[in-house]
Amino acid sequence: MSEGDDEPMRRPLRWLIPIAAIVIVVGLVVSLTGVWRAFQPAPTLTPLTELQLELPDEVPTGGNFGDQSPRWEDCGNGKVCADVRAPLNWGEPDSGTIRLRLVKQAATGGDPIGTLFVNPGGPGASGANYVRNNIDGAVGTALQRDYDVIGWDPRGVGASSAVNCFDDAEMDEFLFGIDDDSVDLERGSAEWIAAATEESTAFGAACQENTGPLLGYVDTNSTVRDLDMLREIAGDEQLHYLGYSYGTFIGARYAETYPERVGRMVLDGVLSPSATLADVVREQTRGFESALRSYAAWCLSGEDCPLSGSVVGGSATGKSASVEAAVDAAMTRIRSVLEAVDDEPIRATDGRLLGSSTLLTAIITPLYSQSNWGYLNTLFASVAEGDADFAFALADSYYGRVDGTYEDNSTVAFSAINCLDYPRDADPERMKREAAELEQLAPTIGKFQGYGDLSCAGWPYPGVESRDKVTARGSDPILVLGTTGDPATPYQWAVDLAENLENGVLVSLEGEGHTAYGKNSCVDRVVESYLLDGTTPENGLVCR
Repeated sequence: MSEGDDEPMRRPLRWLIPIAAIVIVVGLVVSLTGVWRAFQPAPTLTPLTELQLELPDEVPTGGNFGDQSPRWEDCGNGKVCADVRAPLNWGEPDSGTIRLRLVKQAATGGDPIGTLFVNPGGPGASGANYVRNNIDGAVGTALQRDYDVIGWDPRGVGASSAVNCFDDAEMDEFLFGIDDDSVDLERGSAEWIAAATEESTAFGAACQENTGPLLGYVDTNSTVRDLDMLREIAGDEQLHYLGYSYGTFIGARYAETYPERVGRMVLDGVLSPSATLADVVREQTRGFESALRSYAAWCLSGEDCPLSGSVVGGSATGKSASVEAAVDAAMTRIRSVLEAVDDEPIRATDGRLLGSSTLLTAIITPLYSQSNWGYLNTLFASVAEGDADFAFALADSYYGRVDGTYEDNSTVAFSAINCLDYPRDADPERMKREAAELEQLAPTIGKFQGYGDLSCAGWPYPGVESRDKVTARGSDPILVLGTTGDPATPYQWAVDLAENLENGVLVSLEGEGHTAYGKNSCVDRVVESYLLDGTTPENGLVCR
């Protein structure tokens, strides 16, 4: 555990950790993924990180990395895998190389249009595993028929040259450790900020020691250069791309860097390329608060709602008012539960203590999809009975933790990439003002979301990205998908990106949940017509 100037913290400062979509709660930085893995059965194939694949021959000094010929090997589920080289530092291509892992499914129809590259988000999510284990959730059968589909692990992630910080026991302590015998520090106090900065610095030092020079080169701009290299290796003149969540940031940056090389590009669940860290935290906090209200209304309309019961009776106007009052009461109850475990954590049967950070992770994860809202009923009912096990089951599913083992490095890769992608600013007075704003705009969860800039305050490398608008002047049309009730990547970000792109085309889905493709037949038809035939829909199309 970290220590302040005088006394140790009672709770870990999880500002560095994902919880469901990139909110930085004094740590809760929610990784921007579709959370496809959270409720998937465990894969039975050999983990990709355990496959030893042969690299292409060494790229000659000053050579073109796009000239590599991958050595594809069968790796199960009808897929082939390969590793290729990329420069550690694209600014100095002769300074050393790293490894990138690819997984490909050949076009099932046998005559591909080209290659469709897919990224599930994160940052830190494995695109290779996404295609190998969940291709039907990533790409529809019509696209599988006419495209070779490739997922890759971006630099720093998974089976590529990867960020490494902690072993399993250290990760448990980092994510869940609580010192019961210590004294609380007041959230936002100088002592609390000092302790948070100390823990951030220790985390960064561990990552630097265990990762080496790669830690300074896992930024998204470097991944964009990698992706263009992969396009060239695949033999395509233009990039065909389907990016979800943070994957839209990769796609948008690619379009800005190489507009003439954009082929058919779909960006689903947009992370604003121009949003600051404070912007992301604010809008995601607002989004998850809204999604939680929608869940509460849904819960209260049914039977056996653990938040208190259904609303009945009254006139239409009176009934509407009573529903709102009941939802308000339910939200107050949820906040009281968070505050209760913040003060008195609940011990799970495996010995871990459930505090507010882990409970918030458990709450937010099912909010990615309305079909998972029922998990929240079980969660709130179990916590009310003093049972922490189901909360930890949800949190573990998010972190990829199975029987005490972390199956991937997504949590630490998430932090490493974000700490390079966002400019640094940990001014205490500014953070205090923003924390107060968060609590006002999101009375239920906002209290637990402030001071996110501390996540990277002690990181060993400076941020290298700018947060500029993306216009991609001269590109072909780019399809931008936004869901009106998306809590992780608010709908307005899709609207803004489509407007800023010179050739952006907005398609909106009226509904709840994160991302749109694969969840609505109207959206699916539009996306597949565009990717298969190049048919561009009318800008502003709304699917319901």
